Amino acid sequence: MPFNEAWGQFQTEEVTEFIRSLDSSRLINSASGWVDKKVGDIKDIHVYPGPDIPKVEEDRAVVLGEFGGLGFKVQNHIWKTRIYWSYKKYKTKKELITNYTNLIKKTKTLVKQGLSAAVYTQTTDVEGEINGFITYDRKKTKMPMKKIAKLNKSLYNKPSLKKKK
Repeated sequence: MPFNEAWGQFQTEEVTEFIRSLDSSRLINSASGWVDKKVGDIKDIHVYPGPDIPKVEEDRAVVLGEFGGLGFKVQNHIWKTRIYWSYKKYKTKKELITNYTNLIKKTKTLVKQGLSAAVYTQTTDVEGEINGFITYDRKKTKMPMKKIAKLNKSLYNKPSLKKKK
């Protein structure tokens, strides 16, 4: 992925073809997020909190490259700042877990509509951002990870082992 949210994006078509010339065996996400030039193998959008799905295309995978941003501040495990930022903020773990569960359930309906991938923002808190699964100091998880892993696995399409007739 050479470009994210149009930051420094230039000559997208040429850059994509250059990357393809280096390794044609890999899918190329030319631009994650905002400015799609209709090149590469993936159409990628960012929607907060989301989820959402780009218009399904015949020749490219559709991806939700960023969504989520659900925030929960864990006192004494935050970066030293007065400003704590996230797309949505919750006061209790229960609220956070309920809303994360709802996001994943909605994402599951989008998978059935053709969504190929979704990337939750984000795995850890980063400085003033409090929207991670894990605190800035990496000492606390904000939700029960086994429950979250099971919920996330529900998004995967399970291959059928039945023989076709």
